[in-house]
Amino acid sequence: MTYTAEDVLRVAKRFNNTRRSYLLVNPLQGKHLPTKPAVALEMMNALGKRVAEKFSSARLVIGFAETATAIGAVVAKNLSDECFYIQTTRENFAGDFVEFLEEHSHAPKQQLFAENLSELIKRTVEIIFVDDELSTGKTLLNIVRQLKDRFPALNDKKFCVASIINRLSEENLAALAAENISCVYLVKLNQNFDMENISVKPAQEVEPISKLVPSHKISIVADPRRGVKIGDYFNQCEAAGNFAVDMLRREKFSGEVLVLGTEEFMLPAIIAGHALEKNFSVLMHSTTRSPIGISRDENYPIQEGFKLRSFYDAARTTYIYNLRHYDAAIVMTNAENFSAGLEDLIAALNVHGVDKIFLVRC
Repeated sequence: MTYTAEDVLRVAKRFNNTRRSYLLVNPLQGKHLPTKPAVALEMMNALGKRVAEKFSSARLVIGFAETATAIGAVVAKNLSDECFYIQTTRENFAGDFVEFLEEHSHAPKQQLFAENLSELIKRTVEIIFVDDELSTGKTLLNIVRQLKDRFPALNDKKFCVASIINRLSEENLAALAAENISCVYLVKLNQNFDMENISVKPAQEVEPISKLVPSHKISIVADPRRGVKIGDYFNQCEAAGNFAVDMLRREKFSGEVLVLGTEEFMLPAIIAGHALEKNFSVLMHSTTRSPIGISRDENYPIQEGFKLRSFYDAARTTYIYNLRHYDAAIVMTNAENFSAGLEDLIAALNVHGVDKIFLVRC
């Protein structure tokens, strides 16, 4: 399928971000806006097929958090079940990391788990980086240069950066080429965006609701923050999807269901949602750390938003956008101490009368 800017691009205003005023919002990605899981996977697979056509020998894929974690995994799956996939992360856990900056972001510090990288680099002649959109390539250059300093063997490797949208200038492309980096993308854009004159308001606060919801624990032991063999990761996500189907069948559920992922934990929600689509009407998206301005203008993509405590850190703020009524919601998370975040999310869902909520802990 051929994609156009009209398919994959909406422009929103970042809230109180002096580094960059705009945010490119993809309505097919299942991140900020709800979408059908099959539609999200179709777009991600289209990018993966393009990568596989040009870089079929690649066996290491690195996806950028937060918004490209699922895209990167799908790209890796198109290469081979044996392909190794690892995502960057903003979460803190023990281990050896390469740190780098995403300079324009609301949360600029990122890191890549490095404990197995030396061996993985030896096993591939091509390395794929995946992001949802490329504007200048600065973030990519930051991490590639730091990785080359740490792992000199990378100087002999070919690199590709794959993205849904590519906005790189000729100067940007030359800077990437100097580091032996090629580009693969679905849509090429050249325009800049000025949101300074757009009036927006912040996401609304919620009053937490402490409520017992049906909670189920299933096993997804593969952790892409530490690195996974992509075939194993997909198998575990698909098992989670089958569990969700059985769960709703046991409940004799009928109606429309929303599947929500949490922050970097996007792929399991997409795969589970896709499994559910065979029997139910399904939309999915996920919570996000991106603070986006809210506007009721009919042409503006983010019409409503709620400010939530994070599932991963109650002292951190996250958001959910463009909720509406659903007959049920399934929240999928790999967070461990999430009670505060769940209370806030229940409150946001409650605003739209979503009172049948299932929690699936992975």
